[in-house]
Amino acid sequence: MEVGEDAGNRLDAIYGTHAFLEGAEARTMGWSQDFLGPTLRLRSGRTARLTVGNGIEHAITSHWHGLHVPGWNDGGPQSLIAPDAVLEQALEIDQPAGTFWYHSHPHGTTGDQVYHGLAGLLLIEDEQPGENALPATYGIDDIPLIIQDKSFSRRGRLRYDDDGMTAMQGFRGDRIAVNGALEPVAQVPPGLVRFRLLNASNSRVYVLSFDDGRAIYQIASDAGLLPAPVRLDRLQLAPAERAEILVDFSDGASSRLISQDVPVQMMGGMMGGRMGGGMMGRSAGSDSPNGTFNILSLTVDESRQAAVSDVPREIRGAHIPDLGEPVRRRRFELNMMMGMGMMRGMFGGRPTLGINGRTYDMERIDEQLRIGETEIWEISADMMSHPFHVHGTSFQVLSQNGRPVSFAETGMKDVVWVENHAEILVRFDHPATPEAPYMYHCHILEHEDSGMMGQFTVT
Repeated sequence: MEVGEDAGNRLDAIYGTHAFLEGAEARTMGWSQDFLGPTLRLRSGRTARLTVGNGIEHAITSHWHGLHVPGWNDGGPQSLIAPDAVLEQALEIDQPAGTFWYHSHPHGTTGDQVYHGLAGLLLIEDEQPGENALPATYGIDDIPLIIQDKSFSRRGRLRYDDDGMTAMQGFRGDRIAVNGALEPVAQVPPGLVRFRLLNASNSRVYVLSFDDGRAIYQIASDAGLLPAPVRLDRLQLAPAERAEILVDFSDGASSRLISQDVPVQMMGGMMGGRMGGGMMGRSAGSDSPNGTFNILSLTVDESRQAAVSDVPREIRGAHIPDLGEPVRRRRFELNMMMGMGMMRGMFGGRPTLGINGRTYDMERIDEQLRIGETEIWEISADMMSHPFHVHGTSFQVLSQNGRPVSFAETGMKDVVWVENHAEILVRFDHPATPEAPYMYHCHILEHEDSGMMGQFTVT
């Protein structure tokens, strides 16, 4: 769906039914369709005008995840759209090309709404997208993959729970859906294929690889292209992270994209170890006895002509920003243990989680920042690992667990995986007011809904 400066572009949150399993209809939500939403295509340097309507019985928002827009356009919890109401949006797109997404973001029900389908892919494209020798025929050699885990009742209905230990660990299903389909098969041309990957799961982490060991060349991360392709054997994607990869199918052989079944990672004093030391919550019913999930089966269609056959040595147009010298440092501790709220979670109620010892409060501004000032943010996690997301900007990851992180391998991000400790370099170039602040939060959606979130202004 091309979204330009003309009026008439519309998204509506609606109820639907979707047949994940043969002969069974699950009740779902979607943006103008039964499940998920159309891929939105926006142009860098232009205005995108959208009307967002709410056709369900609960309040929603339209959060443009990864976009550099003012707080009043960001779609955070303060920007509620009531049932039967509409919101007119004019998004000034002033950032590089990349793969982003959009989803509903009301406090307390984000997990439920995203799980049931209020999410979709959003692509920003350059005015002259052909300057790179990259596959670019959408749906043929440029293929979007929205990866989610689901759980089903015996009648094929979606099951979701966000209380008790589920909220503590994050909801995890035992079946994998790609673009709303279980066990999908895709045909690709005999050459390079570009996959745009989005982990839209509530809490599951994927470690992606191909069953035949073929190489992955990462060409983009959350916020746009990398300076050069990075060759990988496997790729980790935490919730809300994106990556673009190139894969070579010139050998004509079929292949499967698979993921390890990554357990919930508990650490620190409670479990007595760092990530990988204490583990709990392995999925029940992963679809392989050796602890792997089938994500996508791929077959080569020799009748299709590959537009690109060689992996480029460098990627023209990759955005390498100069964020300047930091003027201050802020610290954020992601807290799992919040007094009696922790006990509620252990005994079946919703836990109370927080950041810096405080659970989220819509009436409280937690931080005040200034436009154009660069800062270092230190994020630390207790008990388990967390994907930490910052609204309204992209940032550079400086270090993880005390080890420097190469910009060439990660590029600009808006989600950082916090295993124990991470540092990011961040700057905000758009305003956010007390009435429409930006958010920072864990992107395990049950953690976010349980209060592991803060909000800030930029003036």
